[in-house]
Amino acid sequence: MHRCKAALLALSLFSATTPVSATEPPNYDAQLAERTGANEAGMRPYVLVILKSSGTPVPKGEARDAMFKGHFANMRRLADAGVLAVAGPLDGVEGRRGIFILAVPDIDTARQHVATDPVIVQGEMVAEYHRFFSTAALMLVNEWAPKLARKPPF
Repeated sequence: MHRCKAALLALSLFSATTPVSATEPPNYDAQLAERTGANEAGMRPYVLVILKSSGTPVPKGEARDAMFKGHFANMRRLADAGVLAVAGPLDGVEGRRGIFILAVPDIDTARQHVATDPVIVQGEMVAEYHRFFSTAALMLVNEWAPKLARKPPF
């Protein structure tokens, strides 16, 4: 009987000091979830921006080259600030030239950030905005991408 009581006491002490959660998978990282803004499903809101050709392209030459240099610098600035989660070119079909996935709460905030880009300022491109919901792991792209590239993408 003493053994049974001792075993129950030990079990109750162990279970009182050991957090048990049937809902958290063994790989769950609460700190990473918080850092990336993940909800319980590991998702978060973004704004998807589709950059499209405008009717007023900047002519080839030094001004155009400087505009694109500024475009890439602006993307780097937004990525470093944790605003730009993902960016990349598109195939140009129907004038669609690229995307931004911005980690911002709403389209108005996205518009404010995109308005700083030289391709928008100089009228080379126009932006189309869509609310987008995806994995919070997109927030890790800018941390990991440099480890995969021999030269920076921008």
